[in-house]
Amino acid sequence: MRKPRRFSRREFMATITAAIGGLISAGLAIPAVSYIVGPALRRDEADAWIRLGSASKVEIGTPTLFKTTIQTQTGWIVNETQLSVYILTQDGRDFVALSNVCTHLGCRVRWIAENREFICPCHTAAFDATGAVLTGPPPRPLDRYEVKVEDDQIFILGG
Repeated sequence: MRKPRRFSRREFMATITAAIGGLISAGLAIPAVSYIVGPALRRDEADAWIRLGSASKVEIGTPTLFKTTIQTQTGWIVNETQLSVYILTQDGRDFVALSNVCTHLGCRVRWIAENREFICPCHTAAFDATGAVLTGPPPRPLDRYEVKVEDDQIFILGG
């Protein structure tokens, strides 16, 4: 029968030192790796519902402008952007959300109540209350957002 091998005191201390060093390295490496890889694994916030405000502020038949600030994060960079959306309802129950950005060159459109149309100041483009192109160079209607209403609060999808 073979005798079990005995560690010398030097081998024992080297093994213990290596084990303690490995534990310390793992204790530092795990948080460091999660810090580096974490932002890449976060869920994209473009699929989030953005609260605009109270549905009772919207006048029937008149587009109402809502403004909100949204934060987006890319890696460690956080950007704040101002989002402006026109909300329209004909019956107080069904809502339509229209972007206030012209589809021609990205200028901000504004609602002119007397003319009952959106006007783009850049090239005098005009859109009707539903966002359809009336005159000018825009290639398509104003962009729309998906809308939901919960507890008298209006939400749009994405930003």
